[in-house]
Amino acid sequence: MKSHLFRYILAMGLIVLLGACQRGKEEKSGIRFLSHGTNASCPYITRDTAGNTVVSWVENDSISNKGVMYYAVTNDDGYTFSEPRKIGATMGVYPHDENLPKLLFKPNGTIIALFGMEQHDARNKYAGKVMYAQSFDNGLHWEAPMPLVTDTTGYDQRYFDMALLPDGEAAAIWLDNRKETAAEGSTLYFARTSGNAGFQAAKPVVETVCQCCRTKLLVDKKGVIHIVYRDIINDSIRDMVHQTSADGGNSFSAPVRISADNWVVNGCPHTGPTLVANDHGLHFAWFTMGHGKGVFYCQSTDNGNTYTQKESLSTAPMAKHPQMTIDKKGEVYITWDEPVKVGNDFNSRIAFLHKSVDGRTLDSQAITADSTWCSYPVLGALQEGILVVFKQRVGNGTAIAYGIMEH
Repeated sequence: MKSHLFRYILAMGLIVLLGACQRGKEEKSGIRFLSHGTNASCPYITRDTAGNTVVSWVENDSISNKGVMYYAVTNDDGYTFSEPRKIGATMGVYPHDENLPKLLFKPNGTIIALFGMEQHDARNKYAGKVMYAQSFDNGLHWEAPMPLVTDTTGYDQRYFDMALLPDGEAAAIWLDNRKETAAEGSTLYFARTSGNAGFQAAKPVVETVCQCCRTKLLVDKKGVIHIVYRDIINDSIRDMVHQTSADGGNSFSAPVRISADNWVVNGCPHTGPTLVANDHGLHFAWFTMGHGKGVFYCQSTDNGNTYTQKESLSTAPMAKHPQMTIDKKGEVYITWDEPVKVGNDFNSRIAFLHKSVDGRTLDSQAITADSTWCSYPVLGALQEGILVVFKQRVGNGTAIAYGIMEH
């Protein structure tokens, strides 16, 4: 039974928090925050040190017309959001919805913004550069951005992720051109911060990773580091692979496929995996066109030694870009975008699925209208309900929209 109620609002135009101060807490509806311009993208959800939900995104600066990161915070469980805060140190960020800029809040008050820029390197016209900026006073001031990689042989870094380690430091992974093999693919690197000195001691983890799919980094309750990515196997198969580290990233287990999809494709799908962990185990979702098409799910109850048979989540064969979260009970939520035919054309809608702690499907539904174009959703758990944020086409531009699934 569909037990969820979804209300979403567009965040665009020049209206700042219209009605936010007038609205009581009788319902979670109305405008919460906005993107000032008409080219907003790359929504991302995290939490600050107080446990408040934080949403970040990218929009074009009105003066320079360059991309810049913004973020807003809710301290009342999604009823209202703060006025958007601009991170000037990220000016020039390259907006890429599969290569999301990210924020991380360290327990000591440091905030890290990790983002991609164009490299403009003759060795690869598509090359990117991963940069990061730090604030040591909870976002009041930001240090000048620094490159994640300073080695001049590293001219292409993309598809990064970031997570908080048990000791309060941050870990990052990314795809890098530096490798010791002639085989196709990028090398996945790992690094961690060292106090205010930023990211240090970068090390390669694995080679032959699909060059254009996002990576996933997760640290579970026991402090085990999990990485998931699309590997290139035997120069032709592009399947999802899982590795773990139980020693803080000093060493990683051998790569293991979460599903033997055996998808042979000569190209980059531009849609990576997602992963959450609860007391029952690990839960994965991903896109493939091997032995089935669309978004799939599996789980592992033994920390990645074995994986369940994959389960299709959507009847749409080109459903893509899955993201996951868990709520305070450990129940699992998955969202993705999928094409929907409207007349003689196609739009894109957001779908949503709710699973129990042990992975049984409880509810599945589309949560945006077929008449709109919505894509690249992300999820975050509130105290009551699940926050869904996504990009929506509005006129000739794009805006950030969000809503809350209540049950």
